[in-house]
Amino acid sequence: MSFNLALILTVLTAVTGVVVAINKFVWQRADRWRETSQARQTLVEYSQSFFPVLLFVLIIRSFVFEPFRIPSGSMEPTLLQGDFIFVKKFSYGLRLPVTETKVIETGSPRRGDVVVFRLPSNPSINYIKRVVGLPGDVIQYDRHRLTVNGQLMQLEPPVTASSGNGSTHYEQLFDRRHQIKVILPESRRNGVYTVPEGHYFMMGDNRDNSTDSRFLPVDVIAEQFLVGEAVLVWMHMDGLDWPDWARIGTKIK
Repeated sequence: MSFNLALILTVLTAVTGVVVAINKFVWQRADRWRETSQARQTLVEYSQSFFPVLLFVLIIRSFVFEPFRIPSGSMEPTLLQGDFIFVKKFSYGLRLPVTETKVIETGSPRRGDVVVFRLPSNPSINYIKRVVGLPGDVIQYDRHRLTVNGQLMQLEPPVTASSGNGSTHYEQLFDRRHQIKVILPESRRNGVYTVPEGHYFMMGDNRDNSTDSRFLPVDVIAEQFLVGEAVLVWMHMDGLDWPDWARIGTKIK
């Protein structure tokens, strides 16, 4: 069962805020010459205690940073299953909670950004991938080699027939250098893709173990489904194992 945390937080903040406002401008004046009920006093006390905390959390989570947990290995070796990350919400515009309506434009994704986005077919599910294609780009992926608008991205060391079984390589995506992982001798999915206007082409760094823009139901991602840019690992804990303290504070590149 899934639930919308943003909706719950927004409703709780609104309800406690309304109670605080009604108490200040209505109840306190009406009850000046009479005793208030115990139930109302309890409601007001709880609302006054929780409203500022809920409002602070709502503002931070909606407009500044939001925590996420990495549930799979699709972004290895950059991100590991069990990583807890911070996502910068204001990288690609300020959006209202729940409706996700953009109210202020702050920037656009760049090639190489690691981005959290909502799955278009089910917006309650979040994915995290790397932006490799911008609107209008022509993307080709063939035998683990990425080509953007006819320019082949450098890969070090080159993938050879013996590179399988989880080898890692550095990919130079224009001015962004990052690691990728390959498992199969041949690419899991080759093809040529044209990115429509207002959309972005996403790929996981674990190229043979990632459901990304090469596959349905992900496909290219429309701008309105972007959540924010992943910037920092703040904890790593997978299952009941002890935290991996060495990953704390790792910047996401």
